[in-house]
Amino acid sequence: MFLYQFITYSKMKFLKSPISYIVLFIIFAFSCSTASKLENIRKKDITAKLSLPYENLSKVDTSSFITKDTVKVNIDGKDMIVMKAVRDDNGEMVANDVLATAIVTARFRNLAERNGKVNVKFELKVPKELMDTKWQLRFQPIMTYNNQCYRLEPVLITGKEYRKQQLKGHELYDRFLKSIVTDSTKFINLFQLEIFIKRNLPKLYAYKYDDSYVDEKDFASYYGVKEQEAIDHYTNRLSLFYNNWKKSRKPAMYKKYIKAPIQLTGVRLDSILTDEKDIIYTYVQPVDAKKVRKIDVKVLGSIYEQDQRLYTMGDNDSLTYFISSVSSLLSNRVKYKTAIVSRKVEANMSYFIDFKVGDAKVVEDLYNNKSEIHRINSTLRDLIQNKVYDLDSVIIYSYASPEGQLRKNIELSKQRGQSVTHYFRQSVANMRDSILNSSFTMDEEGRIQRDSVKLADIFFYSRAGGENWPRYDELVRDDDKISAAYKDAYYKVSSIKDLDAREQALRRYKDFYKYSKENIYPRLRTVLFNFHLHRKGMVKDTIHTTVVDTTYMLGLKALKDRDYKLAADLLRDYNDYNTALAYAGLNYNTSAIAILEKEPKTASVYYMLALLYSRINEVNKAIKAYLSACKIDRSFINRGNLDPEISALIRGYNLVDELDKFQDEQNL
Repeated sequence: MFLYQFITYSKMKFLKSPISYIVLFIIFAFSCSTASKLENIRKKDITAKLSLPYENLSKVDTSSFITKDTVKVNIDGKDMIVMKAVRDDNGEMVANDVLATAIVTARFRNLAERNGKVNVKFELKVPKELMDTKWQLRFQPIMTYNNQCYRLEPVLITGKEYRKQQLKGHELYDRFLKSIVTDSTKFINLFQLEIFIKRNLPKLYAYKYDDSYVDEKDFASYYGVKEQEAIDHYTNRLSLFYNNWKKSRKPAMYKKYIKAPIQLTGVRLDSILTDEKDIIYTYVQPVDAKKVRKIDVKVLGSIYEQDQRLYTMGDNDSLTYFISSVSSLLSNRVKYKTAIVSRKVEANMSYFIDFKVGDAKVVEDLYNNKSEIHRINSTLRDLIQNKVYDLDSVIIYSYASPEGQLRKNIELSKQRGQSVTHYFRQSVANMRDSILNSSFTMDEEGRIQRDSVKLADIFFYSRAGGENWPRYDELVRDDDKISAAYKDAYYKVSSIKDLDAREQALRRYKDFYKYSKENIYPRLRTVLFNFHLHRKGMVKDTIHTTVVDTTYMLGLKALKDRDYKLAADLLRDYNDYNTALAYAGLNYNTSAIAILEKEPKTASVYYMLALLYSRINEVNKAIKAYLSACKIDRSFINRGNLDPEISALIRGYNLVDELDKFQDEQNL
């Protein structure tokens, strides 16, 4: 009925041909087949499945057998026989006669983190019912950890007809691009233009075989025709307009021809469907897992026919990966070290008090003085109220800039020091009064009780620093605005021992001297405060005490954060159990073993030795160390099953029976 209505409506001559009926019938049948296939997918809820990879041990080269027959381990004087095992592609030991027929059904896996990284591995199984030569299957893996979602590179499975249409679209668009003329001179009738120049500008025509530049004025002809006017006159404007129109049509033509562009980058796989069989793709994604405990993975899938999405697959069950790290075995003990505590403490701080040229008075509103005075007062108040130290004295060193005579500058710096000392002596007196007056509490009946606060006397001393040449040297050296030539000149002049002669020599470099007076000299009039303090209640000059070893504790924090490089750098000198953990995280297995073999044999030490021995293929030692850890602490039985490296040892050498005995002994 539909075909009849379509033919009646179209009234095309083509439809009168018997062949045309056959073609239309095929197209109609083909579309019905597609709809039927999609309906079948919907009804049966056919979708791609995520699963954990299964390592087929039959593919493992027999030359990788760790032992020929059995491995014999001596535990407490008793020989224990364990079965044959192989090392798989990931370096894990697996018993080939136990797992050869195993089927992976779990939705989670434990991953061993190495140097802060893990490889998340999963399989994407695409059933053949989802495939069609006209379709493209698009799968978007999504990884979630630390409450953040990350879109991984997609996996594409493309049908032959779909790819054929893609290539055809690219070919048509390329053909369109090639039809656009890129050389604008192609639209100019150069033959006629040359005749025009030859007739009207014979002198210019003489430049035909010369590449000399011709000015616009020289081009003007006897008729007043200019260069651009001549070119426009002999340009095929219609062709040029049509060519420009095609340029403007690039985006529209791209959209018309390339409905589904071929992705060359940002795609993990773009496989061409060659036969209708189930496809299994193994996806491996490296992840920086320093601060990751759990990773979830799911895949979203869609069916496309060119740019049209035909079907969206239902969500598949996600996979969960738990990150196993040696950092979880660290020892959290606080480490102390012996420290020498001095009674007396000294602190130096530089401030910039500006003075008028040749003047020693402290002017609060001059330049940035108000801000600097506030900083000094804040420091003094903090030191006066310090709970650990008493402020004994303050020595103030004041300096002058080099202009003028040295003798006068020394006297000026002395006067400035005295002026600053007097100013802040008065500030401290006001602070002390304020602190004493505000030190009170209120009793239960609401009466004010004044606290008995004692403040030590503070002595102020001033010292004249003279001309501040050392600071001058630093400022010139670090100033990027001063040229290398002026810096060299300054360094030569600075070798003059007579300071007055030195300053006179600098005046010869007028630009440099002007820059110095405006930008450097004001910064030479500094005031240095030297604070002398002593520890409250301490009589001896020095005492020996124990304090927390901050370096070691920072190493433990780096270990918790799985920053093994930093942890190893901080813990290297301690050479203890936690140092070995840092080395194990970096895969420095031999160095870690050397440390642990000297440590007292706790359950954690045995467990780490088991893990490290298994990494270097010392199977006998690994089994013995693990069983020793479990015998001391039964909790390592469960931990071993959750640790990928140890669980491989358990499965590969059939240690389950022996571990069950430990559990039975504990229950008894």
